[in-house]
Amino acid sequence: MPADLRVSISDSTTEPRPTSVAGSLALARWCASHGWPVHPLAPGKKTPAANCPECRPRHHDRRTCSCRAAGRWCHGFHAATLDMNRILQWWGQRPQMGVAVACGPANLVVIDIDAHPAPPPPRDRLLPGIAIADDIDVSAMTTGFHTLAVLAALRNQENPATDTNTLRVRTPSGGLHVWYRATDARRWQCSTGSGTGRALAWQVDVRADGGYIIAPGTTTTAGTYTPVGPERIPAPLPQWLAQELERTNHLPPAHIPAPRPVPARARQAVVAAGGGAVQATKALSTVLAEVTACGALAEGAGFSEKLNRAAYTAGGLAAAGHLSHDEAERILHETADLARPGQERRSAQIIRSGMAAGSRNPLRTGSRP
Repeated sequence: MPADLRVSISDSTTEPRPTSVAGSLALARWCASHGWPVHPLAPGKKTPAANCPECRPRHHDRRTCSCRAAGRWCHGFHAATLDMNRILQWWGQRPQMGVAVACGPANLVVIDIDAHPAPPPPRDRLLPGIAIADDIDVSAMTTGFHTLAVLAALRNQENPATDTNTLRVRTPSGGLHVWYRATDARRWQCSTGSGTGRALAWQVDVRADGGYIIAPGTTTTAGTYTPVGPERIPAPLPQWLAQELERTNHLPPAHIPAPRPVPARARQAVVAAGGGAVQATKALSTVLAEVTACGALAEGAGFSEKLNRAAYTAGGLAAAGHLSHDEAERILHETADLARPGQERRSAQIIRSGMAAGSRNPLRTGSRP
């Protein structure tokens, strides 16, 4: 590590002042309008709202649970939804609940930077997999802001903590959530914890598939998760960060089959239906790829939620005139049948519900909220 990287550490925590926040119902609706499934947090806490009494025993199997179909929020981020009626039911009656986003179905990768000043750990844990020479003074690396700044400098890339092109959220403890959007069908995995196991850097974790992130504007007893700077839309995950995440084991084990691409017929139909609307084509192709990827796993792939998200997106695009309702429905059925053959009735129900919800919120591509 070059000695002059020490300069990056001292300047890494400078940030613009935060801006205002929204109410819980409005915030949940705003998140859902971007295709990010939401679920409630316990009032004033960072943890999901409590399950119903029948779902509280540890041995309960969420995969056979009827609570989500009944409109309850049991099982945390597994119950996250884009259904505007359900969102109104949850937060309209309990506005004190916080809002969280299920990262996997939302296709989000969030860099979670902690700011808990502490003596640095052994140097081999500061940047997992990257050797730091003994003659380098690491005593100033006391937070995640420092380790991430050094990692970015080593790669000659912009520090995500100062990336003004994407959504960043200041946490009540002084940390930072840097939101990015996955640009392919790879299922990026959450970190298991700072310091050991899967981690991008010391005090720098990742929230992705298998986890959730607290929505900007949510207030807990510790304070408010507050947006920083003007950007409110996650930028695409930078290629260099994707490479670092792959290097630090943020992908499923090698024995899990890789996701299959969107069927060629579906891609062609989207392009033809979109009338050259590039942004609409990209939006629908992205969510269709997530549905198709479910074909690589027999269970546990989040098929229902991903198909619902695709249907919601298609409904919004159809309502905005980017493609016809019938064409959108046909594309969804074709993609769902390839991913889950033999489940046509179940898929049809999800598609109808998702498209109905999406049609009430026309998706204006290229515009910002």
